[in-house]
Amino acid sequence: MNRANFVTRTLLCALLGASAAVTFAQDQAPEAASGLLKKLAVSFKHQAVAAANPLAAEAGHAILKLGGTAVDAMIATQLVLGLVEPQSSGLGGGAFLLVHDSKTNKLTTFDGRETAPAAATPDLFIGSDGLPMTFYDAVVGGKSVGVPGTVALLAEVHSKHGKLPWKVLFQPAITLAERGFPISRRLNAQISADRFLSRDPAARAYFFDVSGAPLPVGFLRKNPQYAATLKAIAAQGQSAFYSGEIAADIVATVRTHANPGGMTADDLAAYRVIEREPVCGAYRSLRVCGMGPPSSGGLAVAQILGMVERFPLSRWGPNSADSVHVIAEAGRLAYADRNRYIADPKFVLPPRLMLDPEYIKSRSELIDLSSSMGRADPGSPNGVRYSQWLADDQSLELPSTSHVSIVDRYGNAAAMTTTIEDQFGARLMVRGFLLNNELTDFSMQPKEGNMTVANNVQPGKRPRSSMAPTIVYDAQNQPIIITGSPGGSAIINYVAKSIIAMVDWGLSPQAAANLPNFGSRNGPTELEQGTPLEALKPELERRGHTVNLMEFTSGLHILRREGTGKTQLWQAGADPRREGVARGD
Repeated sequence: MNRANFVTRTLLCALLGASAAVTFAQDQAPEAASGLLKKLAVSFKHQAVAAANPLAAEAGHAILKLGGTAVDAMIATQLVLGLVEPQSSGLGGGAFLLVHDSKTNKLTTFDGRETAPAAATPDLFIGSDGLPMTFYDAVVGGKSVGVPGTVALLAEVHSKHGKLPWKVLFQPAITLAERGFPISRRLNAQISADRFLSRDPAARAYFFDVSGAPLPVGFLRKNPQYAATLKAIAAQGQSAFYSGEIAADIVATVRTHANPGGMTADDLAAYRVIEREPVCGAYRSLRVCGMGPPSSGGLAVAQILGMVERFPLSRWGPNSADSVHVIAEAGRLAYADRNRYIADPKFVLPPRLMLDPEYIKSRSELIDLSSSMGRADPGSPNGVRYSQWLADDQSLELPSTSHVSIVDRYGNAAAMTTTIEDQFGARLMVRGFLLNNELTDFSMQPKEGNMTVANNVQPGKRPRSSMAPTIVYDAQNQPIIITGSPGGSAIINYVAKSIIAMVDWGLSPQAAANLPNFGSRNGPTELEQGTPLEALKPELERRGHTVNLMEFTSGLHILRREGTGKTQLWQAGADPRREGVARGD
């Protein structure tokens, strides 16, 4: 048997077994889908994948077992996620990726964010009445679609950090697309809840039965169009996506919709992945590294951690009023800066000193243990009134995204947060995948009075994000934590919580993911409803907080190293609020 056939058979056996396990789990434990079932901690000695769907995690693990790198496994995982969790990410979207290379001991970040087409203007989402469009009037259709970056990102990082042949990495997703995968409870629930998906003929034919009902849980959904798209990219590389028939279909779908966009074939052909410097900040004895602008995630997470470091969080513990109060207040300050300053750095440079220790200290000193500040003003990181010519951005970022954390046997690590923005993106399906609505991550209103919003729409610009893939390093500059989450603008709070939970409170990755969510996005203090945090509401209100009890849709996928050498173990955690799991050996 030749190597290609061996690889195909190995992957097929793994995926068919995983598919049966998924169907069984859905039949036996429906409460898991609602997040009521707390997952058990798992550990792996050599390598691991934590991802939002068992089939995707199994695909990544199968690639690792074949000798692939963390990047190889990430590619296979993403391609399966685009099939089995199409509401969250896929070929029609974008991603931010951190890669730790064990040979060079270097961290590199890759910006595969969607980009505004050349025809985009600051008033893209201003209606005929001169007012900003309502969110879903802007989202549904071609107007909101940015030039996708995921395929280019996968190709770029494979050329630099891959080991297995490009074609091999596509086989798990192609096999599942041709043989079918069971509709999960989460996917069924989101199809059922969506008001707009059935308006697109291709999406209606794919996600609904002939009577118009959402496909039921366990239905074996085949996607031959997706398989054909993957086969083309596997054979021809990214050029199959950014030029030729696939590109022409994307452009036609965007431009001919009743709510049309301005994307052209030239916009697709011009897309480039950008390699950026990581954003790193100190926390306790560790170094926390993330993605820089146009994502606000790396900066905001580092700011929150820097501001809370002076407080005795370990003594207070989780689910205490003092811990929630201090972390929420730090969140207010970080989000105030984020909303004022962060945008695509090609267009608006962020203040240089946002992570300067003296600046972080001055912001932390605004936190009063006995009283909430209510709403924070942005600071002046450069010591000047830099904020006077910029207005705050109030754009929505909704919680439909995915995150993957991976380590391989060679010591490499990858953290990728990937998205099509809102659930089901722009509700436009092309050749088996959905297109993003990422342009609504720009501010719909380009100015506030005479002041410009940094994150306004401009041609060729990348919208601000809160995605926060994160790798934490120990004192020996080795990865010790790989974490990240979906969740819209709340991602920043989820990721900061996960790090504090493990570093200060000594929780395992799974316990950190299970921990109730909380924080502030410079508005109300938000507590996860139905959790022990509800008991803190009276005390927080006594300190001046306006408290909202709400449902959170975090999707933390965490790996943490315990020990070194022969005693090393990778502990894994997958958020019980979604369908994620960890696989490894």
